[in-house]
Amino acid sequence: MSDTNRLIAVNLDDSGLPAPTPEVEQERRVAMFDLLEQNVFGVAREEAPDGPYVLDLSVENGRLVMAVSTEDGPVVAHFLSLSPFAQVIKDYFQICQSYFDAVKRLPPAQIEAIDMGRRGIHDAGAELLSERLEGKFILDKQTSRRLFTLICVMHFKG
Repeated sequence: MSDTNRLIAVNLDDSGLPAPTPEVEQERRVAMFDLLEQNVFGVAREEAPDGPYVLDLSVENGRLVMAVSTEDGPVVAHFLSLSPFAQVIKDYFQICQSYFDAVKRLPPAQIEAIDMGRRGIHDAGAELLSERLEGKFILDKQTSRRLFTLICVMHFKG
């Protein structure tokens, strides 16, 4: 993996958001840790400086703001409408809640079936994110999955 096409920090602006449940907070911590451990991320513009990059994520007026910088300063800010993600985020939270409930009371085979559904919805959200960012950022599937998790965390309503 190139040291120039990667994220070295991700900052979430969660000001004004309700406090997450312990489960949602755990999802955020795991996604953040995994994202920073291994990722592929670049800016898809010829004139963009090489990384490594810092990504600041925030939500403003129903749009995801992805502000990218290097140690030399800002590189680009991209505003992404979150409307296309509304249903998949809702579905993801519903199945996550089912999964968290199942872990407490169901046998492993049923938990595994719910988890497979959860991964499928998560993959669909990550694929949608990749499609929406095509031509703007370069990212691999795992980076997209982890960023989708962070977007979901930022939409948690409490």
